[in-house]
Amino acid sequence: MGLSVNSSSASALKAFGTKLAVSANNVANVQSEDFKKSRALVTEGENDSVKVDISKVNTDGPIVTETFNNKMVQRELSNTDIAEEFTQQIITQYGFEANTKTIRTKDEMLGTLIDIMG
Repeated sequence: MGLSVNSSSASALKAFGTKLAVSANNVANVQSEDFKKSRALVTEGENDSVKVDISKVNTDGPIVTETFNNKMVQRELSNTDIAEEFTQQIITQYGFEANTKTIRTKDEMLGTLIDIMG
């Protein structure tokens, strides 16, 4: 087990952190008028690294009609779906935990190896 475990797990932790931040931004702006959600896709990068690609989702949000100064006004709300965001956050949490366990296991194995050799 070389250093690649630590570097790939560390890059995965960073990618999952970015994905969680994107989702948190979407949730924070759920009531923002005309806000377009972003999507973070975690993929395999070069040299066993993990990268995240962020893109804007340009689907329309719901249109609401309101009365403002005795006039009917239509406005578009955010296209963020709270249920989808929470589901993505749970999936991201599991990915984060799995990579944390990988680093912890490597540290335990190195500790055991040092104890055996010492």
